[in-house]
Amino acid sequence: MLLNLQTILEQGLFRSSVAERLSALSLLNTAIDDPALDWTLNGNPPPAKAVLFPDEPILVDPRELAKRSLTTREGRIALLHAVAHIEFTAIALALDMAYRFRSIGPTFCRDWCGVALDEARHFKAVEARLKGLGSHYGALPAHRGLWELAEQTDADLLARLALIPRFMEARGLDVTPLMIQKCRAAGDLETVAILEMILEEEVEHVRLGSYWFRDVALTRGLDPEVTYFELIQRFIQGGVRGPFNLKARKEAGFSDNELSILGHLAG
Repeated sequence: MLLNLQTILEQGLFRSSVAERLSALSLLNTAIDDPALDWTLNGNPPPAKAVLFPDEPILVDPRELAKRSLTTREGRIALLHAVAHIEFTAIALALDMAYRFRSIGPTFCRDWCGVALDEARHFKAVEARLKGLGSHYGALPAHRGLWELAEQTDADLLARLALIPRFMEARGLDVTPLMIQKCRAAGDLETVAILEMILEEEVEHVRLGSYWFRDVALTRGLDPEVTYFELIQRFIQGGVRGPFNLKARKEAGFSDNELSILGHLAG
């Protein structure tokens, strides 16, 4: 059977159910190292607004999401549901990166297909833990801030790389250690193990974002660091927030100068 990457990516992006997206990722996992895989991507991708998501969870304004203590089972369910939603959205973000910006070449596409496979593993691990706590993905509301930013940057790879892996996902490197600390204090070591796995692997995802952002910026004759902060100022409402996981961010490709500027912007 002739395997076609475009067919797999389109199934992962333009089918609405969780099961269909995960099925596409299962096929991608099987096909990605197969020499018979056809990496040709034809035509022009539709806008990011065309990407489909399940009917549940219901999507609301972030301010409508209740904040709960991680010392309670309900609070950890709420945390895990939020993480599951981020990881499920991240699958689409990585698939869309490979699909939408196909002209960069097969190495770029392969990198982001690999990220999508990681995000799928993360999602399934979090979903399993949710079920272990008596809940499931879709049981609580969520917000679509990550995908809204993807829609805003679907015409410019440089903006997408700056704002998704190098801003939003990099923020995950900052906040996850405190989540781990609180879950450990609550005795929830199963959740701790999942969050530690996600944190370790997300460093590599952000590093790929840093690598390709710098590569694209230099190809366009732009200063990567200047351009990064220009894009933050243009797209990010509410500004930069700290504190920052300096060790993880350095491993993920942030320079000392970038970290210094981020610290200044965060006050």
